[in-house]
Amino acid sequence: MADAALRLQNLFEQLLGAPLPVRVRAWDGSQAGPPGAPTLVVRHRRALRRLLFKPGELGLARAWVAGDLDIEGDLYTALDLLAGLVWERGEDARGLVEALRDPEVRAAVRGLVKLAGPPLPPAPPREEIRRVRGHLHTKRSDRRAISHHYDVGNDFYELVLGPSMVYSCAYWFAPEAEGGTLEDAQRDKLELVCGKLGLKAGQRLLDVGCGWGSMAIHAAREHGVSVVGVTLSQEQAAYARKRVADEGLTDRVEIRVQDYRDVADGPYDAISSIGMAEHVGAERYLEYAVDLYRLLKPGGRLLNHQIARRPQRDESTYDVDEFIDAYVFPDGELAPVGTTVTQLERAGFEVRDVESIREHYALTLRRWVANLESEWEAATRLVTPGRARVWRLYMAASALAFERNRIGVNQVLAVRTPHSGASGMPLRARVWGAPARA
Repeated sequence: MADAALRLQNLFEQLLGAPLPVRVRAWDGSQAGPPGAPTLVVRHRRALRRLLFKPGELGLARAWVAGDLDIEGDLYTALDLLAGLVWERGEDARGLVEALRDPEVRAAVRGLVKLAGPPLPPAPPREEIRRVRGHLHTKRSDRRAISHHYDVGNDFYELVLGPSMVYSCAYWFAPEAEGGTLEDAQRDKLELVCGKLGLKAGQRLLDVGCGWGSMAIHAAREHGVSVVGVTLSQEQAAYARKRVADEGLTDRVEIRVQDYRDVADGPYDAISSIGMAEHVGAERYLEYAVDLYRLLKPGGRLLNHQIARRPQRDESTYDVDEFIDAYVFPDGELAPVGTTVTQLERAGFEVRDVESIREHYALTLRRWVANLESEWEAATRLVTPGRARVWRLYMAASALAFERNRIGVNQVLAVRTPHSGASGMPLRARVWGAPARA
């Protein structure tokens, strides 16, 4: 009799201490759980071995990336239902040890072991980064982390990001339901940044973490500035240089494969850092802020666009998300926006404006997920099925995290204010102007 799904449902509920809010379909074809709910598909009993050898998020991630676990039905609904039971429990190893003292939990674990089959730990999926011992956020380790994330093929990113090739939160004056498009929203975000920086023809802009060159091209073409864009990704740089040449902007835009710590040709009138500072790390953040302050002329402006997490009562307990660290952004770290502002001020900046655009990122991510899902077969050919599954899960889960205020994203505008105190900022700084397409 095929009954693996019912057994799994009972075992999961024993372990989690709560009803399972999704259906389960097991490798033997059996199903159990609430009718009409999204279905957690356990395609292979190997998924159980992954969970047993790596309990928690990393085991689940490995099973998902390998295709041993899947979800049928609405992915967002399933992730939302499971989040409170799995991803938000906040249990560490000590919590798991404590739970295992419960006889019912121990019995459930024994049941999973029996269902899982031969007790051999499956190898991690090849998409998981292989760790190299050493200090975090050295120039070498940062190059390796950036390459893992970005050097997966420009064609894949074209499919996901669309023609704008901007891999950061868009700015939605009108959501798609009201006639807006992703390309409009990304162009408006770039124009918003240029407006906050007060760019004028003839100025020099440093774009830190320039990606595929979209900000550099927009600033040079629309505002007449000269731009230096730096990235650690060889593939990004090659793509950006071709775009610059195609736009006829090689006299005004230079794309370098260079660490921001090695930039030595300041001062610049303005610096944009869009979606890059998440890679810097807490122990290096003040160094990052000091370096950018050094590269600005007195009166120059910095626009720092950065994802933030919610603060914790005890910040020493902060741990990097296991799935994102292993598969998406190795060594990436999030900080509360207050911490970011404090570090910028410690470096000498005067912080003039902080704008939260959290809901905008949820809209952006849902559009990226839709792009990926609509071209799923092409995406799996361009990278690997596992890599495509990483991006689908990461972007969908992130969209929900922004919607539920578990994480946010902020644009922090700061000035290297001179000793005279003349910041050069307008009295009503929030009047940034109309969308670029108007």
